[in-house]
Amino acid sequence: MNQPKSAPNSTDSAQGLSYRDAGVDIDAGDALVDAIKPFAKKTMRDGVLGGIGGFGALFEVPKKYKEPVLVSGTDGVGTKLRLAFQLNKHDTVGQDLVAMSVNDILVQGAEPLFFLDYFACGKLDVGTAATVVKGIAHGCELSGCALIGGETAEMPGMYPDGEYDLAGFAVGAVEKSKIIDGSTIAPGDVVLGLASSGIHSNGFSLVRKIIERAQPDLNADFDGRSLADALMAPTHIYVKPLLALMQQIAVKGMAHITGGGLVENIPRVLREGLTAELDQHSWPMPPLFSWLQKHGGVADAEMHRVFNCGIGMAVVVAAADADAAIASLSAAGEQVWKIGVIRESAAGEAQTVVV
Repeated sequence: MNQPKSAPNSTDSAQGLSYRDAGVDIDAGDALVDAIKPFAKKTMRDGVLGGIGGFGALFEVPKKYKEPVLVSGTDGVGTKLRLAFQLNKHDTVGQDLVAMSVNDILVQGAEPLFFLDYFACGKLDVGTAATVVKGIAHGCELSGCALIGGETAEMPGMYPDGEYDLAGFAVGAVEKSKIIDGSTIAPGDVVLGLASSGIHSNGFSLVRKIIERAQPDLNADFDGRSLADALMAPTHIYVKPLLALMQQIAVKGMAHITGGGLVENIPRVLREGLTAELDQHSWPMPPLFSWLQKHGGVADAEMHRVFNCGIGMAVVVAAADADAAIASLSAAGEQVWKIGVIRESAAGEAQTVVV
């Protein structure tokens, strides 16, 4: 991680100003770099050619790839950060940041190789920033990718005290002949749904509006933990179980269920003329989504457009491979259900329907 961008101190002897007087603490930036190096070190893997602190991060594409295609993805955490500020809870949003990018590149068959982050704030709090980056490193460990660099930007006047923004990107690789793009999906194929860990990182503007209306006690017990912890549960990372599955069967398509929910993400992997028909009774609606729907008066159709509703990843396989896929994913600790089938679309029909 690079220290906050700096400029030469003022040479105006009358004023005697320093960069610290302007609101930028270079020493705090240096302290943060020292604090996070051990976290980043734990994520190192084959291919990393340099350590944290260089101008650029170096990574050698693994030699196991004959025709490697690089796949990249970038994202943030969205307004889930507003809730993190409100709760003063910063230990999970780092995993959210990693998950949003690595799950995205995974759906094209890519193995995540490395990750870089961007942390921006008005005034750098080393403890808070280190907690966030520790979460980022944990997400990288879960993904098998290296945290090889990033940027910390302390920008006085840009953010209120105690607030920050996060962004990051992941780069992975897939064998050219094994790119998953949905082109082989056909009528009769089965849609499997992998359980989410909660809301993940989408829909929090609506979540916050519901909280504003309902005024719940966020510390109250909710399904075995506090409501705050349920709301802030980190986004699940599906990388290792799905990479293993790809070695066992022909995965035809995958959709990371993010903004737009089930009805807008599954169509992204379907060719024109195909529809995924999902049975909403084929998997259990987690209590948190039922709570949100009840207290927000949210219609079923809106729930399916905004939230993952308990399904964080959809996987399309041939019907003959469905049971083997479920067995593999279950053995890896995933909860998985047959949630739908692929069929030909009726005239003017949407590419995903929930019945």
